Amino acid sequence: MEMFNRFEVFQMDVLKEVGNIGAGNAATALSQLLNRPIDMGVPTVQMLPFEEVAEKVGGGERIVVTVFLRVEGEAPGNLFFMMTPEAAKMLLNRLAGFDLKEGLAFTDMEQSALSEIGNILAGSYLSSLADFTKLSMYPTVPGLAIDMAGAILSYGLLQFGEMGDSALLIDTSFFEGEDQVEGQFFLIPDPPSFAKIFESLGVPLSHD
Repeated sequence: MEMFNRFEVFQMDVLKEVGNIGAGNAATALSQLLNRPIDMGVPTVQMLPFEEVAEKVGGGERIVVTVFLRVEGEAPGNLFFMMTPEAAKMLLNRLAGFDLKEGLAFTDMEQSALSEIGNILAGSYLSSLADFTKLSMYPTVPGLAIDMAGAILSYGLLQFGEMGDSALLIDTSFFEGEDQVEGQFFLIPDPPSFAKIFESLGVPLSHD
């Protein structure tokens, strides 16, 4: 068990480094897009079973704003970036200067901006993972959904086919002065992809 735990720690150390570099790349990309400094906090990274993804955002019935896309290439999978509607509006206000309005409604321009922000984040993290693994990984055009977390994940199953058993969760924080906006980034590789990712990093998937 102790040896297995050491392997788990080694895996998480690698994934945390990917998360840190991805956050730095995302902050740089957003800063260039908006032409002003954007700070991102050090992300927290963990692995969890797919069935716990919805619970991490407040439960399957929690309304979330989600940018979702398919990851294609040598380690295919699915990617979801989830925020509460309040966090999404705060993000739009702090990053892009949109007026804050209550409620779940988002204008077409706001939805477009959220998709672009999600696309930048996805591209930054995937580029970091691809650089580490030397595997080809690239995102498809993102979609945007505002619905219950459980419904969005179910749609993902229908849209993309069977999900992998495990998800990589990266909690991301945006800082602008004293303001903080949090979002959660879930990478759910297809069943064979996790082994391929860790193998390419020289990290055993288990102690066997």
